[in-house]
Amino acid sequence: MARAEANWERLVRAALRGERLVGAYGQPVTGIAGNVPSSLGAGNVHIEEVLRAADEIQDEEPTVARILCEHAYALAQNLDPNSEGRGVLQFKTGLMSVIRQKLAKRDGGAIDRSQDIAKLQEFYKLYREKHKVDELIADEAKLRESAVFSGNLGELERKTLKRKKVLATLKVLWSVIEDLTKEISPEDAEKLISEEMKKVMQNDAARTEDVVAYNIIPLDALSTTTNAIVNFPEVRAAISALQYHRDLPRLPGTFSVPDARNSDMLDLLQCVFGFQEGNVKNQREHIVHLLANEQSRLGKLSGNEPKIDEGAVHAVFIKSLDNYIKWCNYLPIRPVWDSTDSLTKEKKLLFICLYYLMWGEAANVRFLPEGLCYIFHRLAGELEEILRKHTAEPAESCIFKDGVSFLDQVIYPLYEIVAAEAANSKDGRAAHSEWRNYDDFNEFFWSLNCFNLGWPWKLNNPFFSKPSRKDKGLLGRNHHYGKTSFVEHRTFFHLYHSFHRLWIFLIMMFQGLTIIAFNNGSFNTKTVLQLLSLGPTYVAMKFIESLLDILMMYGAYSTSRGSAITRVLWRFCWFTVASLVICYLYVKALQDGTGSPIFKIYVFVISAYAGVQMIISLLTTIPCCHGLTEACHRWAVVRLVKWMHQEQNYVGRGMHESALDYIKYVTFWIVILAAKFSFTYFLQIQPLVKPTRTIISFRGLQYAWHDFVSKNNHNAITILCLWAPVVSIYLLDIHVFYTVLSAIYGFLLGARDRLGEIRSVEAVHRFFEKFPEAFMDKLHVPVPKRKQLLSSAQHTELNKFDASRFAPFWNEIVRNLREEDYINNAELELLLMPRNDVGLPIVQWPLFLLASKVFLAKDIAIDCKDSQDELWLRISKDEYMQYAVVECFYSIQYILKSILHDEGCLWVERIFSGIRESISKNNIQNDLHFAKLPNVIAKLVAVLGILRGTAESGDLKKGAVNAIQDLYEVVHHEVLSVDMSGNIEDWTRINRARAEGRLFNNLQWPNKPELKDLIKRLYSLLTIKESAANVPKNLEARRRLQFFTNSLFMQMPVARPVSEMFSFSVFTPYYSEIVLYSMSELQKKNEDGITTLFYLQKIYPDEWSNFLTRINRDENTAESDLFGNPSEELELRLWASYRGQTLARTVRGMMYYRKALMLQSYLERMQSEDLEASAGSADIHFELSPEARGQAGLKFTYVVTCQIYGIQKGEGKPEAADIALLMQRNEALRVAYIDVVESVKNGKPSKEYYSKLVKADIHGKDKEIYSIKLPGNPKLGEGKPENQNHAIVFTRGNAVQTIDMNQDNYFEEALKMRNLLEEFSLKRGKHFPSILGVREHVFTGSVSSLASFMSNQETSFVTLGQRILANPLKVRMHYGHPDVFDRIFHITRGGISKASRVINISEDIYAGFNSTLRQGSITHHEYIQVGKGRDVGLNQIALFEGKVAGGNGEQVLSRDIYRLGQLFDFFRMLSFYVTTVGFYFCTMLTVLTVYIFLYGKTYLALSGVGESIQNRADILQNTALNTALNTQFLFQIGVFTAVPMILGFILEYGVLTAFVQFLTMQFQLCSVFFTFSLGTRTHYFGRTILHGGAKYKATGRGFVVRHIKFAENYRIYSRSHFVKGMEVALLLVIFLAYGFNNGGAVGYILLSISSWFMALSWLFAPYIFNPSGFEWQKIVEDFRDWTNWLFYRGGIGVKGEESWEAWWEEELVHIYTTRGRILETILSLRFFIFQYGVVYHMDASNTDTSLLMVIVYGALKWPGSEMVILSLQVYWISWAVLGGLLFLLLVFGLNPKAMVHFQLFLRLVKSIALLMVLAGLVVAIVVTNLSVTDVFASILAFVPTGWGILSIAVAWKPIVKKLGLWKTVRSIARLYDAAMGMIIFIPIAICSWFPFISTFQTRLLYNQAFSRGLEISLILAGNNPNAGM
Repeated sequence: MARAEANWERLVRAALRGERLVGAYGQPVTGIAGNVPSSLGAGNVHIEEVLRAADEIQDEEPTVARILCEHAYALAQNLDPNSEGRGVLQFKTGLMSVIRQKLAKRDGGAIDRSQDIAKLQEFYKLYREKHKVDELIADEAKLRESAVFSGNLGELERKTLKRKKVLATLKVLWSVIEDLTKEISPEDAEKLISEEMKKVMQNDAARTEDVVAYNIIPLDALSTTTNAIVNFPEVRAAISALQYHRDLPRLPGTFSVPDARNSDMLDLLQCVFGFQEGNVKNQREHIVHLLANEQSRLGKLSGNEPKIDEGAVHAVFIKSLDNYIKWCNYLPIRPVWDSTDSLTKEKKLLFICLYYLMWGEAANVRFLPEGLCYIFHRLAGELEEILRKHTAEPAESCIFKDGVSFLDQVIYPLYEIVAAEAANSKDGRAAHSEWRNYDDFNEFFWSLNCFNLGWPWKLNNPFFSKPSRKDKGLLGRNHHYGKTSFVEHRTFFHLYHSFHRLWIFLIMMFQGLTIIAFNNGSFNTKTVLQLLSLGPTYVAMKFIESLLDILMMYGAYSTSRGSAITRVLWRFCWFTVASLVICYLYVKALQDGTGSPIFKIYVFVISAYAGVQMIISLLTTIPCCHGLTEACHRWAVVRLVKWMHQEQNYVGRGMHESALDYIKYVTFWIVILAAKFSFTYFLQIQPLVKPTRTIISFRGLQYAWHDFVSKNNHNAITILCLWAPVVSIYLLDIHVFYTVLSAIYGFLLGARDRLGEIRSVEAVHRFFEKFPEAFMDKLHVPVPKRKQLLSSAQHTELNKFDASRFAPFWNEIVRNLREEDYINNAELELLLMPRNDVGLPIVQWPLFLLASKVFLAKDIAIDCKDSQDELWLRISKDEYMQYAVVECFYSIQYILKSILHDEGCLWVERIFSGIRESISKNNIQNDLHFAKLPNVIAKLVAVLGILRGTAESGDLKKGAVNAIQDLYEVVHHEVLSVDMSGNIEDWTRINRARAEGRLFNNLQWPNKPELKDLIKRLYSLLTIKESAANVPKNLEARRRLQFFTNSLFMQMPVARPVSEMFSFSVFTPYYSEIVLYSMSELQKKNEDGITTLFYLQKIYPDEWSNFLTRINRDENTAESDLFGNPSEELELRLWASYRGQTLARTVRGMMYYRKALMLQSYLERMQSEDLEASAGSADIHFELSPEARGQAGLKFTYVVTCQIYGIQKGEGKPEAADIALLMQRNEALRVAYIDVVESVKNGKPSKEYYSKLVKADIHGKDKEIYSIKLPGNPKLGEGKPENQNHAIVFTRGNAVQTIDMNQDNYFEEALKMRNLLEEFSLKRGKHFPSILGVREHVFTGSVSSLASFMSNQETSFVTLGQRILANPLKVRMHYGHPDVFDRIFHITRGGISKASRVINISEDIYAGFNSTLRQGSITHHEYIQVGKGRDVGLNQIALFEGKVAGGNGEQVLSRDIYRLGQLFDFFRMLSFYVTTVGFYFCTMLTVLTVYIFLYGKTYLALSGVGESIQNRADILQNTALNTALNTQFLFQIGVFTAVPMILGFILEYGVLTAFVQFLTMQFQLCSVFFTFSLGTRTHYFGRTILHGGAKYKATGRGFVVRHIKFAENYRIYSRSHFVKGMEVALLLVIFLAYGFNNGGAVGYILLSISSWFMALSWLFAPYIFNPSGFEWQKIVEDFRDWTNWLFYRGGIGVKGEESWEAWWEEELVHIYTTRGRILETILSLRFFIFQYGVVYHMDASNTDTSLLMVIVYGALKWPGSEMVILSLQVYWISWAVLGGLLFLLLVFGLNPKAMVHFQLFLRLVKSIALLMVLAGLVVAIVVTNLSVTDVFASILAFVPTGWGILSIAVAWKPIVKKLGLWKTVRSIARLYDAAMGMIIFIPIAICSWFPFISTFQTRLLYNQAFSRGLEISLILAGNNPNAGM
């Protein structure tokens, strides 16, 4: 027994002691309640409750605890008698061990089981009496009635929590008693439990609504709940509206409804269709929530039994079923109802319930919105039939042998085929054309063919046929159902296919401009005739488009609609004929001349065709013409033309914008196009006209090599070399011009919107007095009293009123800054604003505005010798000095009058009336001796210093009287000349009292909080001598206050009361990222001995000091002093986590929404009931108000979808404990996760998947709210969207904000959320918004220079960039976060992202595509911001940019891009192109332009034609030709793309700050970073389109301070940057060696400097931006690590980071298709040009000693063969030499292990080979003209050739392996990588010799951190005791 107990304690209890669940204060929750396996199903919740109660009462009554454990065991046994579920056997074994342990501790004697019930009952009584349950409930009820106004909300909260805990335990005891009584006879049960006791227990159980799990509204405990939300009239009305009514069929007797509520419509639907219980509960609350919020928008309901408004029901009905109605109209079919007007309110509600119940259980099928429309249509039809019956019957479609199940019968068949197709994608490696994705399935329901699926499903329909894998040896494959309407073939042709109008336009414009330029700009007959060649160009390109239509649809012909196939074929035929006819007519017209009939026919045909096209385009694109085309839609000819012109799908209809918006973006693009074409004509085309003509005219140019193609075709390749870069720039510069103009326009828009007006803390100080008025206008609901004050022009009262309403909000903002440790306690006191609720006739401003102003005013008064008016004018120049003086005057009077009585009070009145009289007589300087003011201030400070004490005492009171007497003396004898003649009686009384010593004796101690605060404030005003001009000091606090106060002056919708605002959810997907830093993570040291905590302390020194002060520690406390104290450790973990990119930071930020809503709701309620009480108590009690919490709960929900939380809990992961901790700290936080229940069924392992929602209960444990079974594994596509999809059913409200787990929010921004949500009710153009874009602030910018670059780049896009996209361009999409979605719009149209494997890798942007295609509108708003973290290390950034670029590569292939490119009008299409895939294509073209330019120069150099032309140009003195040949490639894209960033800086920070910031970035080598990023985007974008392979890359979001090893950087960047950088460098070297440049060295430098910069950036940026990248010791270690990695052979299971061979194999994975191999081969052919050109420039090329050439010459004697052979002989010799080198490599690379028995022979062979090489080299030097330079030339020739051969070999890996050459290829590849690594490594090693370089690099990387006090030298030298060794 002892061993069993020990084993259990060790294996179970120890594992649960603290890692699983954490209490409210971070303390472990002990016990075994958290270990109940989820495989026990729904019963595990009850078992957990029983065990939790057992743990709680263990110490109090062990016997009862044992009984509860036994009962839990019995429950587990009943649920799973065979222990088949995962973890059940271990749980039962452990639980039995605990039971035995409890038995062992019991005093001797046998157990009498019959006494268990009696013992439980007895303990129940004792427990109830101990906790005084009845008294507790009564006290809570009393507090609930009075607490809001008594300020006793904290006590109410404590009472409620205690009551819930006690009743929860009693509930468990009663449930166990109830279960045990069922095991005995009823008679025995009655004897054991009296009726009275039974009634008491039942009543107690009925009071425990917290035991009944609920999310927001406790619908199953309405009668007993204390939750204020159910008392809201709109909620009660919504619940009432769903109740069962007499027109519905009766529920069967077998269907049960909980006693706590009445039956309703959802019960009927559950009975009929077999919806799951969890789904029904979830949707019941969801629908009540929707109806209640819609009703609240219409106005408050009155009466005891409020009724829902018809308008509210109709609004929800239309929103929810709008997509279904549109689907019916499109097909066209009739909806299940005849007309919407004929539907009753009850019928609408029934359809709403049916739709949401269906949607809530649809799982992955939710991605098929029109599929859901079909299912709803069928279900609603069945429901109509059932409603006609008297008793509800199960629907035929949902019946199966075991009962009724919507999931099994309707959803599962559809899920099964979707899952089968997803499996066929081979984890995304299969071609998109080989499997159906979500869009394919959904688009099947866009035609009437979907009705062939029948109802119930006809599972034999081909639609449900599963794909079969291709079997080896068979010729074909089994039936595979094709794609639907679109096939995502992997090709660059998609860019042309999707945006053909753009390419046709650009090419025709280029052709036209070139024709004009070659005709010298004159418009004569010849020019016009040549311009008419645009006609054939147009139809030829349209023919290409129609051909692509046919090719791209391959794979979907068998399943697409007939009309779509007909359209494609018809267009192909039409454009084939048109292109042939028009080309024939044009050629004929050229032959016959302009006067011929053919020419006239051609002109007529072209004119007619162009005219018709223009009319059609105008009718389909101009907004004002849309009405005409829609009106004529019934005409067959109109429908035919529209059908031919544009594809007609369900999506993409009606996307046109309003006329005003159209004019704006057309004008925008006309300006861009005018600039672009002017640049093209005057600076690109025109300068090349004359040189082109000259080169064409040249004959007999001398070539250095044998030229095959350029001898007799007018030097075509030379012309191509000149024009190719121009054409490339022409195609990409549209993005450059867009960037520049959009930056300028965005700057002007931002200035118009008043961005950046408050850009410094000085501006905050200067404009502060305007903030209350602006706040009341924008962020506060209208107040009647304020309107009266406005109308009556009572400015002083109005200002005071505004300030009193503004103060609670401002103070809460400031307090939150203190809680976040951005300000210290002193700054908090300075920033807090008085409530302005005391009787002063002025506005009291915060002390930070008035600090030291009194002393400045005193000095002015003492120094001033002028008049009173002049003195006041000098003081009034500083408004806040004036306010300080006036406030001191009134405050002194108010305080003294409040504490003094009788003669003392009379004295105060006389003194102040005398001062006023003196002022009115303009005689203050004569009556008041200003020189003595310091004495008065000193005496006042003494008085106030005593009065501000906390408690009254006799000594303090006496001291105060003495201090006031001293003040009296100073005032009368030194300062004030008092004229007593006017009030002689008063002064007589005063003097008598003074003489008798009782003038101030009757002092009343200030005990009122308001008066005490005023005394403290006046004391501060009179004692603070330092200026507060720099308060707050923290940069982040400054930034936040600046933005918030600036936003008060920006345009935003007027706020509605919280009760009437739109409701919303915040939705955060989480997988396995950091939730909360653990102590071990914070203390873990890197290789330099630096901990994360140390790093954070150095980066945020002021925040660390503030933190220590907040937890009541000294500022100099060492962090080690905090260890060991659980509460301080938790605070430390939170402090660190709030400065990283953690889930804890995100949750804290998002919960500010709830806090803001509670404050706003509380104040609105208080103001409506008690105007004066509102400001007084808001600062303290608003978070405890039940009504405020209820309103916040109704309007805001936060769901974090932690996909693997269940697995993390099961494995005891710290992340699970941290998530549980977050739930306990945030009562409104909900966590959704997928629970995997493993069991054994019929002897086979089985998995079931459940989508669950949990919250923290009163005991600090998870409480399951809903559990919905899924049809299978929900992860069929991309992880994040699938994670979002399973949990979106748990969100609530009209809107949902998508937030990533590396974001943050701020309380002051949360105050503006209701304003933002009002945007949904405002039309922006033609449509209401469907997505609201929100500005982001990147908070990681201060970590390092790289983080700063990324931050600035991102900030530029999310502000200025998106500002333009939304207005005027109307093409803003959804970029991931933190946009706010119209929730109902999106959940009924496929969700907030798309999830198909690989194609939707950038899942977020597809929500924007989908929204736009479905007639949504996306806006952008910059008066509110959300925090955002970005990657901070180069490797993180590269991985992120690679992921985004790969995602854009996949977007190119997608149907969404195609449809938007086709269906947007031309100018909106241009905007869409340049801001989505066009950006990445232009980025790639930028790099390709460098390649084109350099390869052109290389051709001119190696062929010798460049020098030949140059010589002729010099002879002819042709300067134009000379200029063309030496064109400097200075057109740098990077220069122009920096414009938005610069203008953004200027707008928001000012010109000087912007200039300094931009200059700083240049010194930090930002150009190197951005050039490097250019290569990243190019590589991943191009490779994705060519080969695929895009996938999600976890970048890691930690703090990057560790040194990255050389080998790791090499692995990451070798193929993306290093290879390409080497190629560019090689081209530049060859051009330097063989190119002809008459500008000499300067000319070469100017010509190539930008290319050299790009090459060097790509090669060395990873090491420049690598911490400690130039430290010698690190370099030595890196070299050792790199060589170990390079030469480690590896093997099966070895990872790429361990072995070069494993890494190399991984790098080749993306080349696996025949198409990919061919493309790689074609691209690799470029490397052979080097050898072909270089060998002809060798000195040895003049001698022919080749026997082989003689033989070939003799054998091939055709005419002219002699010249060909003589010119080619050198080239063939070079190949022979290369072959010999490869053979030698093979010999020297022979493995000694493989030839262990032939070692001597192997050495002999190697020696002979070496001697032969040496001999051959000597012979070559002696016999031929081979020189030393030839050796180096050979390297330039053979290295690229070898790389080309290697590239082709790895592309055809299977063939090479069969030939047995793979090991050789691998050896050559290793050699290349070794050489490339050494070329990069050597310069780094040389630099590391010089210590100053390392110092400079450190400064370069961490400059911003230095400016904030970071001692990075400590970090990089290491806080390491071994650092100095």
